[in-house]
Amino acid sequence: MARPPALARLFDRLGRAVDPELMEAALTHPSAGSPARPDYERLEFLGDRVLMLVIAEALLERWPDAREGDLAPRLNALVRKETCAEIAAEIGVGEHLRLDRSEARTGGRTRLSILGDAMEAVIAAVYLDKGLEAARAVVLRHWGPRMAAQGAVAPRDAKTALQEWAQARGMAPPAYVTVGREGPDHAPTFTVEARLADGRLGVATAGAKRAAEQAAAAALLERIEDDPDA
Repeated sequence: MARPPALARLFDRLGRAVDPELMEAALTHPSAGSPARPDYERLEFLGDRVLMLVIAEALLERWPDAREGDLAPRLNALVRKETCAEIAAEIGVGEHLRLDRSEARTGGRTRLSILGDAMEAVIAAVYLDKGLEAARAVVLRHWGPRMAAQGAVAPRDAKTALQEWAQARGMAPPAYVTVGREGPDHAPTFTVEARLADGRLGVATAGAKRAAEQAAAAALLERIEDDPDA
């Protein structure tokens, strides 16, 4: 089957050619899907698991003496939706997405949650068409530099850092409360508050609940650093 020219460019950036029908499904947002045109939701479900497996294996190989407590934050940083979206943007996934008119008009091609989901779906398309070794090659090609950049000290995400800050002071773990939800079901935005037992809080909005929680935790940590005695 001949490659559509646009997909050929994406395949070059990805580092692997994939069956065009699978790739078209991986690039179809639910807003543009139909019974005759599958969207990326099922592929995204699979791709998330393939990505986690490949990254987990690579981390075990790279850090043979590391404990689970050090490996987990490395894994979380590499497979989180924000990282997937960054890589999707780097290889131009957004420009190839199929979106309905409303989604395209409101910035769907650059939305973190959509790019992250589509990137996971692309990984699944590679896996289904070419197998695990091909999927591993694609993942390591694009995630490898980020893995190397982590350095000897395991990264901590904002939620972990905030919880450790609270525990060190004998406080209860932070609570994360969704205080707002807007947009259609296929592309919602969430507003989340990260709350400490002493009443301090941070607020953030993002296209995925997990991303909103991380951003809210980061906002609260910044507030604490600016005024630790408030």
